[in-house]
Amino acid sequence: MIAETVCSAVSAAGLGIAAVTAYRKRFLSAARLAAYSLVPVGLVLTGVVGWAADTAFSLKAWVGFGVLGVAWLGFMTTRAIERRTGGTRKERKAAKAAQREAVAPAASAPSLGGAARPAAKPAAKPKAASAGEDFSDIEAILKKHGI
Repeated sequence: MIAETVCSAVSAAGLGIAAVTAYRKRFLSAARLAAYSLVPVGLVLTGVVGWAADTAFSLKAWVGFGVLGVAWLGFMTTRAIERRTGGTRKERKAAKAAQREAVAPAASAPSLGGAARPAAKPAAKPKAASAGEDFSDIEAILKKHGI
């Protein structure tokens, strides 16, 4: 009963302000104010205000809103964790395997950092070396990676 009275008073005040605005020859603003001021009366007539008043003073409804809030918080927390970790366990394993295959052995060394530290390999090998020595380097790399 109080909610309906308050909504009627708000609508009457809004219509009064709209009338003053129309008197000042601002018809577009007056029409907009009249439309906004009719919304509370419409809500009272449809029964939404009565339902909201009954819900606002119901312990059962507030417990329901609390449960919905906890559920929403759980969904958002799990989504944030999933985004941070990269998905499900199966997806993380697939991504880790793809990363191992995609990265070259020397790719982790910075390409411009060569000037800061001395070269670990000799600058030039003599061309007279046999073909067996070239394959030994390749074999060493393959053994290093367990192939």
